[in-house]
Parts: sequence; structure tokens; C-alpha cells
Amino acid sequence: MIKKIFLIGNPNVGKSVVFSRLTGVQVISSNYSGTTVEIMRGVLKLGLQEIEVVDLPGTYSLEPSSKAEEVAVSMLNECAIDEMVVINIIDSTNLERNLYLTLQLLEAGLPVVVALNMCDEAKHHGVSLEIDKLEKILKIPVISTCAITGLGIKLLLERINESKPVLRQKFSHQERWQEIGAIIEQVQRLTHRHHTLREILEDASLKPFSGALIAVGVILASFQIVRFIGESLINKIADPIFFNVYQPLLIKLSSFLGEESFIHHLLIGDLINSKIDFKQSLGILTTAPYIEFAMVLPYIISFYFVLGLLEDIGILPRLAMLLDNLLHRIGLHGFAIIPVLLGLGCNVPGILATRNLESKRERFIAATLISIGVPCVALQAMIFGLLGKFSGYYVVGVYLVLLAIWLVLGMILNHTTKGYSPELLVEIPPYRLPSLVTLGKKLFFRIKGFLIEAAPLVLLGVLVVNILLYFKLFDFFTGIFAPVVKGLFGLPKEAVVSLVMGLFRKDVAVGMLMPLAMTAKQLFITAVLLAISFPCVATFIVFFKELGLRDLIKATLIMLVVALVCGTLLNFAIH
Repeated sequence: MIKKIFLIGNPNVGKSVVFSRLTGVQVISSNYSGTTVEIMRGVLKLGLQEIEVVDLPGTYSLEPSSKAEEVAVSMLNECAIDEMVVINIIDSTNLERNLYLTLQLLEAGLPVVVALNMCDEAKHHGVSLEIDKLEKILKIPVISTCAITGLGIKLLLERINESKPVLRQKFSHQERWQEIGAIIEQVQRLTHRHHTLREILEDASLKPFSGALIAVGVILASFQIVRFIGESLINKIADPIFFNVYQPLLIKLSSFLGEESFIHHLLIGDLINSKIDFKQSLGILTTAPYIEFAMVLPYIISFYFVLGLLEDIGILPRLAMLLDNLLHRIGLHGFAIIPVLLGLGCNVPGILATRNLESKRERFIAATLISIGVPCVALQAMIFGLLGKFSGYYVVGVYLVLLAIWLVLGMILNHTTKGYSPELLVEIPPYRLPSLVTLGKKLFFRIKGFLIEAAPLVLLGVLVVNILLYFKLFDFFTGIFAPVVKGLFGLPKEAVVSLVMGLFRKDVAVGMLMPLAMTAKQLFITAVLLAISFPCVATFIVFFKELGLRDLIKATLIMLVVALVCGTLLNFAIH
């Protein structure tokens, strides 16, 4: 009776795609006991039987040379052989290197099924494999698959029960490579073919000069697309719904409740020039849903759509390789760019993604830089809304200041934080056309996760602000921080309320700046200060959960110092 299926293979062979094909999207992510190595688990229904599927960390050998490989070997040893099946996923375009792990699995007496994945890529590279001959040599089921399209996945499941341990003598390192060479001669045929346009682009994207140009072009184009889609969703869908359908209903409710009542203050908020203003009224039924669904959600949708495209096409690993040398200067390696890009959507998944980094030192540096120097898309939407009406230069200026903070703070943390940062060892996958179905599913679950996390916080944030304003409790904060805000930052004392609220929810905080009639310089400084401070309560919680109370306190103190120094410098430097 099979109880567990382990997916094992070298990095970047498509394990995660095979995993999602077998288990769908309802999966559990957890850290292996005593480590920060993340393990994905799901359930496969095979007939009437439910089998646990475990996606092991990418590994080149059963002789571990990293923590991830140690975890993979340990998990294989924890399950009885007669209750498990090992699906060894192989990159068809690089059979020789991948077979080393396959032979080790067989020598260990494990029941193995081989999935020759990326069969479409092998064809494009002129690689022809004789599957039947390879199966006879290895004496185990071998199935040609393309996980992205689903080709061969059904046959893979049908043949799982054919897997049985193969009695093999344990070879030395040299003998194993000799056997691999003999196998390759029998089963693999290579034919000459000219490079396609895609392959030419793949090569160009990894060269320093052309790769940098392509990367800059992709990033600029991505932000333009994000802005275009976001603004289109706002102008053509969100605003018409709120102003033409929703606002008339609120006007009737406002008239029924009476402007002076406490319930009116909570639900509708203050009337601006005797009218409901979705940005300034600060009611639970007015500002809260407008901020979340009309000002932020459109950009969330567009950002995660573009990010999903970059992931599925294969651009992100190339960005990681190109940025590796730069990121080494701040104590990280190139793949830290992925948590950073996720942080541009929402800092919460950005910090969660730091789990993939090797050391706690790297995770602390990356999580701190994401929390302080990477504005989430909700805040970015507010920055565009606040400063875009003055000039695009102000918007660009905010990003340039944050980039400078990110680099300078990163170099300081690199020299002051103890620990190590390992070298980047990564293989670059080829460019691929994304699956629209997979892209759509990923987009849906990311948006769903954001709404579940964000909507209650926005509602709670507006409720808290309403109550504090109604009972004039914000005057207490204004009195304490006014000297700093006015004297060092050059902001009106009323901005204290927004800055304090920024620790709870950025989009609500920026909405509170609207009635203050601040100058472009003041709005610029305020936008930078809000971007530097932690994005929301959820970020504090996730930071604490991932790195502990001590690191959270350190990061918070760093954030306060950076905000104080930066706000003061900007005030006296800008005229």
C-alpha cells in the first residue's frame, strides 16, 4: 500500500510544476523540523486511495553538500520502502548530469519511477531519447513528460504501481560516471540544428551588457503595463461602480442616519462640502471599500499578473544572475531579487519568500530591506495618487530615494550583521510560453490571499481612526510628535495622525493626507517616510513569526533611525 510519493530531482527540472499537476493548489507548506528548509505537501487521489505527495528540495546527489540536500536524504530515510514511491524527475535536455542521482536512488534500493520532463525542450535542442531502451537498462518505469502542458502525467500515475526496488551493486563515484556514459551512448542521439530566436534571446539575456539592457527594458515595460492595467481597471470598472451605483445608495443611507450621529460618523464618515468623498470621508462604508477595491485592488491584479508572466516565462532567474554581483555587496545573492519583487506586490509574501535564502543572516537583511525600502503596491498606488498630479519627477524621486536607502542600508547591514552568505549556485531555465490556465490560477489565489489578509485590516484601520478622531484622541499623539514632525520634517502637525496610522495600514494613512492641503515638497517627504516605515500590522506579525522578537525589535529600531535621518535630510535638502 503506497502511502507517500516523494518527488526528487536536480534544481530547475520542473518538480514544482509536476507537484501542482499531481496535487492541484490545495497544498501545505511547512519547514522541516529544526531547519528553515521549506517542504511542500499535498494529496493525490489515485482511485479510492489518498496518497501524500512530498516535494523534496532540489538535490544533485544523495551525498549531501547543503542543508536542503540533507533534508531530502533524511525524508527518504524516514519512510518504509514498501510504503513509498520515488518519482525521479529528470531534465530531458541534460540526461547525463541527472542520471547520477537516478543511479544513487536505485543503489539505495528505493522504488523509483523516472519522469523524463521537458520533453518539448529536448526536441527543440535536437535531443532524441530512446525511452524503451532506457527503461530496459534501468529496469524501472520511464515516462516522457511535459509538466507545463500535462503531457505524460496521466501515464506517470498509471505506472506508479509498477515501481519496485532494483537490486544493484553500489558503485564508486568513478564507476557511476562510467555507467552513465555507457547509457548515454545507447539511448541519446543529438542532431545539429540552428538556434531559434528564443535561444538567441536566452543567450543575450545572460551577457552583462545586453542582459542589463534587456533587464532594464523588462522592468520598465513591466511597470508601464502594471500602471496601464491598473488605471484602466480603475477608470473603466471601479470608479463607475462606486460613483454611479454605490454612491447613490450611500447618499440615501447618509440622509437616513443623520450627519451628526455617531453611527453616521462610523459608517459614512465626514461629509466634505456636504458630499460623500470616498478618499476623505473615512467611513467604514465609504473610504474603507474605496481604498481597498477601487484604489489598491486594480494595481494588485495588474502587478501579480505581470509577476506571474515573468515567473512563468523564465525571466526572474536571469535577473537573479545579473544582479548577483550587486547583491553580494549587501550580503545577499542574486535570488534575493525574487522576495524583493514579491515585496513590491505585498511585503508579507516578500518576507515569507526569504525562507528560500540559505542563512538567517541573509533572511534578516532581506526581510529588513523589504520592510523598509520596498513599497508594496498599495503604497505605490497612493504615491501615484498623491504626487502624480504635481509631476512624474516627484514619483520617480520617491523610488530613487528608496533605492538609495536600500543600497546604503544594505551595505551597512552587510558589514554589521554577523553570519555568512553562500555563493549563488543556480541553473537558468529556458524561456517558455506561459500556460494561461496556470497563470490564471496563480493570479486568483494570490488575489484571494491578499483580500483575506488586507480587507479586514483596512476595515479595522478605518474603524480605529474613526473612533480616535471622534473622541479627539489623536490630539495626544499630535502633541508628542509635533515638534519632530514640524521642526525636523517640515510637515504640518496634523500629519502626525497619518504617520502614526501608517504603522497600521498605509493606504488608510495616505487617504488621511488628502484634506491637509500640503505642498508638493511636504507630500514628497511624507510619502518617503510612509514608505520607509513598516507597511502594516501583518508585516510585523510575519516578521516576528519568521525571524523572532529580537530581530523584529532590531529591524524596528533601524526603521525609526532611517526615517528620522532621511526625513530630516530631505527637509533641509529640498527647496
